[in-house]
Amino acid sequence: MKDPISTRDIGPRVGTPLWLYMLGTTAAGAGLLALSALGLSVDELRTLAIQPLIWVLLCMIVLGELRPVSIPGQPPGNGVPTSLPFSFALVIQYGLPVAALIQVVATLVAGFARGHASHRAAFNAAQYTLSLGVADAVLRLLVPVLVQGARFSAAGELATVALAGAAYFVTNRVLVLCAVAMHERISLRQTMSRGLGQQARINVVLLSLAPLVVVAMNHSVLYVPLFVLPLGALYTSALLSVKRDHQANHDELTALANRKLLTVRARQEIAHARQRGGGVVGLLLLDLDRFKEVNDTLGHPIGDRLLQTVARRLTYSVRPGDLVARLGGDEFAVLLPQIRDTAAAHEVASRLNGALTEPVRMDGMEFDLQASIGIALFPHDAPDFALLMQRADVAMYVAKADRTGVESYDPGKDRNSTARLSLYGELRRGLSEGALEMHYQPKVSLDDEHPVGLEALARWRHPSRGLLTPEEFMPVVEQSNLCRAFTAQVLDITLTHAALWRDEGMVLPVAVNLGVRELLDPELPDTVAAALREHGVEPHQLVLEVGEHALITDPDAATEAVHRFRGLGVGLALDDFGTGHFTLAQLAGLPLDEVKIHESFTARLVDRSGGGHTVVRAAIALVKALGMRATAEGVQNAELVRAARDTGCQSAQGRYFAPPLAAREVAGWVAARDGGTAADTRV
Repeated sequence: MKDPISTRDIGPRVGTPLWLYMLGTTAAGAGLLALSALGLSVDELRTLAIQPLIWVLLCMIVLGELRPVSIPGQPPGNGVPTSLPFSFALVIQYGLPVAALIQVVATLVAGFARGHASHRAAFNAAQYTLSLGVADAVLRLLVPVLVQGARFSAAGELATVALAGAAYFVTNRVLVLCAVAMHERISLRQTMSRGLGQQARINVVLLSLAPLVVVAMNHSVLYVPLFVLPLGALYTSALLSVKRDHQANHDELTALANRKLLTVRARQEIAHARQRGGGVVGLLLLDLDRFKEVNDTLGHPIGDRLLQTVARRLTYSVRPGDLVARLGGDEFAVLLPQIRDTAAAHEVASRLNGALTEPVRMDGMEFDLQASIGIALFPHDAPDFALLMQRADVAMYVAKADRTGVESYDPGKDRNSTARLSLYGELRRGLSEGALEMHYQPKVSLDDEHPVGLEALARWRHPSRGLLTPEEFMPVVEQSNLCRAFTAQVLDITLTHAALWRDEGMVLPVAVNLGVRELLDPELPDTVAAALREHGVEPHQLVLEVGEHALITDPDAATEAVHRFRGLGVGLALDDFGTGHFTLAQLAGLPLDEVKIHESFTARLVDRSGGGHTVVRAAIALVKALGMRATAEGVQNAELVRAARDTGCQSAQGRYFAPPLAAREVAGWVAARDGGTAADTRV
């Protein structure tokens, strides 16, 4: 077995328990080596040095250290070394002094060849020396006299060798796994159970070859290298098995754990936490923001290289023992087998976020990566892995929607409760069955109160709950994969009605609302253009209303999206102005035709008790100065109509004029308002 710090050659911090343990083990091994070496005279050393057998064995041990038998689930190079039969044969043949000396030399040479740090090579040499020392002690205690060169036919002698081999295995495993437990900050009992069966089987096979090596050594030095063949076959077979296991449990592109391995490890860690009675297991789900744009713009090869960069950064930013997995696409997960509390999980997530925000330079280009991370803890947030995964996913989508970067699971923000999941399934079926309806709220000119436009408002005819308003189902749409299908259906229904009204002689612009995800969807401009062509509707007859929240969530991406829509020739309006933190300075940089004042702002026009009406009047004046039209929303009475008109609003909408109308009611209402004449008004 190898030492625990196999993935990084960074020594433990001075003064830590791991540092003290490794220092103590190294010192003990060095002391035992020095003590055993006292039994060798200079003449004996000189005699050994000129024996070809010793040099052949040294070469075989070095080769065995460089070619360990790999074990599934362990890092490459961290298996059982194929040098074991030769090291153990040296103990049987010559005793500890010679065996330890040759093993230490071979370990240091192999460590140098593999580029191991000095502390790692020294620890390896020490734990080998101590393990061989225990095996030698068993042999000396149980066999007072070992006849060198004897054939191992006596059952007692073979039993003694077997006990010595078992002592070597137990000692070596305990020495290494104590360091692993300290390095990963988990219990020794938990580490001892890892791969015990496979380790034991391989050690039995290798140790059973040691008596045969002794027999070969006593017949001819030329027989010893022949063991390369069976050991090579064992090494190759194990390597193929590990590769198959790795392919089944790891992502091909990034070499990270896949969903299958994450699930197995997470369930194991949750079981260990239950056994400990109070342990906490954390799960982080991470999704890259706007990664699809990279693939669409620069191609998948660049996207794949970015994902590999992300994988490396995540791997080197987690704690020892944490597991990084790729779930697919640009979604990753990090399992925290032991975590103190939510605050500690936030520290890990913040470190991951910080590592990802460092710019990536590739092919002369610089990429800024951003991610949304959701956190869920066992047992605080979920009693099992399936629910833990779901709730980490909920937290991740909250982080993405609110642009906060990192969010812990909050039941109050869980849009995937049982009721919502049921609603999601019903809505998905409703979209496929044509249960979506559009109602239209008229917008009128404040000069003559004639219709100048319509705003399309979605309604869902639920099979048991009746007609549902957007407040009841839009959160489900926005937090699911239904967003694109929903928007496409809204456009299809709205433009179908617009084409019918046009054929009847009524030409009014119809506005459709866009949320954050719709606005930033790179495919939506093509969808809008295709829908206009399909229904034969002129672009100026469609107005896209963008909410304030959508523009402040990601200003740069939103501005770019608005300009793409402007290229289609459709009308553009800012909806719900006054509800967020959108500024007029930002407004000046957008190619908008209209700004719709939210009803909470509009209500201040008749409130003289404070200075709110002055602020609203000033905002409307600035909107007009920018060459945009101002529309008052939520107009409920004649007083608000007069106030909106006096402050410079060109149009208004609200229940004072008309509530949202079913499509069949629109033409009649417009004809009545226009005195029986068709309208041809452009917003």
